[in-house]
Amino acid sequence: MFFSIVFTRAVPLQAGAAKTKFLSVRLFTHASPRCYGPVAMRERRSQFPLDRAASIKGQRGKKAILMNSYQWLSLAGEKSVLAACIMAATVVAGAFAQTPAPIKGGRTGVTIYVSKAGDNSDGSSWSKAFTTIQQALLAVPDDKGGHRIVIRPDRYVEANLYPAFKGAHGAYNVLTGDYDGKLGSGATGWVIVDSSCPDQHVRKNPKGDEDIPGFVVTEGGEPEPGLKSIDWWSAIRADRKFSAVGWDRWVWRHAYVTGAEGGLLWDLTCEQGKEFTIVVEDCVGIGRFAGAMVGAFVGRADEPIVFRDSYFCNMNWWSDDGAAYVRAHNVSMPAAPDVTFENCTLVSPDNALQAGNIGYVGYTRVALKKCRLISLNFSPPHGPGTGIINSRVKGEFLHVDFEDCAMMGLMVFGTGTERGYDGKIGYTVKGRVTAYLQFREKVPKGMKAVPLFPVELYAAIRVPEPGELKAANRAAPKP
Repeated sequence: MFFSIVFTRAVPLQAGAAKTKFLSVRLFTHASPRCYGPVAMRERRSQFPLDRAASIKGQRGKKAILMNSYQWLSLAGEKSVLAACIMAATVVAGAFAQTPAPIKGGRTGVTIYVSKAGDNSDGSSWSKAFTTIQQALLAVPDDKGGHRIVIRPDRYVEANLYPAFKGAHGAYNVLTGDYDGKLGSGATGWVIVDSSCPDQHVRKNPKGDEDIPGFVVTEGGEPEPGLKSIDWWSAIRADRKFSAVGWDRWVWRHAYVTGAEGGLLWDLTCEQGKEFTIVVEDCVGIGRFAGAMVGAFVGRADEPIVFRDSYFCNMNWWSDDGAAYVRAHNVSMPAAPDVTFENCTLVSPDNALQAGNIGYVGYTRVALKKCRLISLNFSPPHGPGTGIINSRVKGEFLHVDFEDCAMMGLMVFGTGTERGYDGKIGYTVKGRVTAYLQFREKVPKGMKAVPLFPVELYAAIRVPEPGELKAANRAAPKP
């Protein structure tokens, strides 16, 4: 059994007692120090006196245990863990270095470091860095925002990530890779979050819902290499009972996320209809179901969800899959986009952009600016193919605002689960919007048909290097 400790605050003892202060401790137990699933988690809360922190030593089999906050331990007894973790409580508040606010004019929070070369102590510097991203996320100290998690480029085999706190209005939290080495990690390249997790045995939950059963993590057995294509298994934790809303007002930068159902996937299904904002910049997301996904949310007009300078790809054409999948829960079509994709590449076996789903009712508005949408499905009339952009429900529930985009695929729009289009997807066109389609298909009004194979557009199927898309964002994409 593995444990993670989250310190919340010191609270005074009940009125009339001595002036002893108690530390509120939240203990989470997991089946594994990495890639743990929500099915294996449970929470306990306890309070311990701070004035005993210097003298208490957790012991197990006559071996003293000294740990820093948020460190993973493999122990059999939780009392030892709780006692031992108190020893680090007095240094938690001042441990982390200050960092400039991630949003101009916003609050200055703390910087927490992640590196496999760190000593896994308190995350306050590169030398003291945590060795997993999840540890750093649990170390975020409060919900006031402006905090930053800085990660050394490397491959981190983790799944079901979630933060201790949301960001704040005007002070988003930031999770960023040191892709160019300018933050002092001594490395360059992508921060790869790989949720393949070969040491985890993940199976369909036999007690789950019939349509979307979820997963369970089983014990023992040999490693199982390969893509973990199991419902709800993702780099971002979300399921029927756990919402990804905890990522509200966070920013992701310079990460390559893959190995599971979804890449950068935020699903609020169990709390559908809540306001939500996430910003993704210079990232790669690749998954079976979707490379990027935001679902069951309501957008904020003054704080839109933005995916910028990024690459997304999915690896399946079946069901509601898409390179990018968006499912808002607005009661009517909003005046402004819920989600904006700017200078992004969306690659899919069928739908570069998928919206809505059967059984869910809500209006979704998406903006595409300087984007490249590549559908690899050019099926003949009798074959499958549901459009570069598809609404799984009636077309009236989706509106797309195009600006300087290039597309290729069977047809631009489709609705429903079979090949076809009801003609009701709303859209606007600004600038030059082009489409290379199957020769029997017509481009929608306002778009320009591309007569010859779009060599330059097809070349965008290649996964970019970190920072490459941002550097190339000077003009509209060419067909």
